[in-house]
This record gives sequence, C-alpha cells and structure tokens, in this order.
Amino acid sequence: FQMDTTPESYLDLFPLDAIVYLTPDSENVLEDIDPDKVYVLGGLVDESIHKQLTLRRAQEQSLQTARLPIREYMVKAPNSRNYHSETLAINQVFDILSTYYETRSWPAALRAGVSSGKGYMLPDRAEE
Repeated sequence: FQMDTTPESYLDLFPLDAIVYLTPDSENVLEDIDPDKVYVLGGLVDESIHKQLTLRRAQEQSLQTARLPIREYMVKAPNSRNYHSETLAINQVFDILSTYYETRSWPAALRAGVSSGKGYMLPDRAEE
C-alpha cells in the first residue's frame, strides 16, 4: 500500500463529514467501508487509564465514530484470566480493514486481524 505522510492534521485535510474515527468505544458498528470516507485508525490506546479517550476526542471534534464488528461476528473465548478486549493495535485494525476490503467478509477479516490473545474467536472455532 502506498502511504503519504504530512505534518498537517486530518481535520485540515478532509471535510469533517467525511471522517470516521474508529474507536472500540463507539456505539456505531462499522458495517461496510465507504470509499468516500476517511477512516482514522488508532493513535491512542483506550484500554487502561485512558478509557473512552478516543471516543471523547472524536466527539469533541464533531466526528463520526465507528467500531469494528467484533461483538457481532465473534464470541468470547473461555480463558483463565477472563480477559476480552476489543482494543487492537493499529496494524491489526489495518489488516482487518484491508482484508475486509478485499474479501467483503467480516469473519475472514476478523480472523486475519484479531489475535487469540484478545480473548475472542469466531463461532466456528468455539468447539476447537
């Protein structure tokens, strides 16, 4: 993939109504990728003391938010720590979005990007 970098803010580069800030705390589920939208991936980790920081930041900037459909396609895997997290690294989110864009399959995309360490699995693997 070709990428361009710039010191400018995404807020200055794109119309606000075209930006979708991806955050695991959003109530909105990303159902499809819209080629006319700009998706903001990561930048901050929400999981610890900064819970909902990315959601608040997006709301302060009047941006649309969405979360990956992990809850809709995956189930919580039994584990000794009872650990389940929808907070992913930027490369995992990128892999999920790239795979979804190519396959149009959320199960395939989530399989590609959500590691077993996050405590989620696809239902077809629940019996394994």
